[in-house]
Amino acid sequence: MRTVILSILLTILAAMPLRADENAARDVISGQISAFGTEEIGRAFGFASPFIQEKFQTPETFGRMVREGYPMVWRPSEVTFLEAREIGGKLWQEVFLRDAAGRGWIAEYELVEVDGELRINGVRIREAPEQSV
Repeated sequence: MRTVILSILLTILAAMPLRADENAARDVISGQISAFGTEEIGRAFGFASPFIQEKFQTPETFGRMVREGYPMVWRPSEVTFLEAREIGGKLWQEVFLRDAAGRGWIAEYELVEVDGELRINGVRIREAPEQSV
């Protein structure tokens, strides 16, 4: 009986950091999507990791890349957070997005910790299956 209780307790404790990180990830992703929606490109750029910031150099270049290459992220008509998981020490948060044309997409956000805060380090997009959400 003690072994079962200990196993349950350890499982709960192990999940706590991921849950806290998951909430932080949702805040970061929501903040960036909100910033895109109000065209606050500098604020949106601030949610990106140093790797992404270095790659695009300026908020304007970053904003243009998202607007032209990821319209489902730039102006989603629907945002639903799905599963979060840790892989190789990095947090991955899946998000269902619906674009202006009504098509569904799954965005896999890679988040990394920078100075104690989560930042977006990349996004992989794939078309969602018909009955995704």
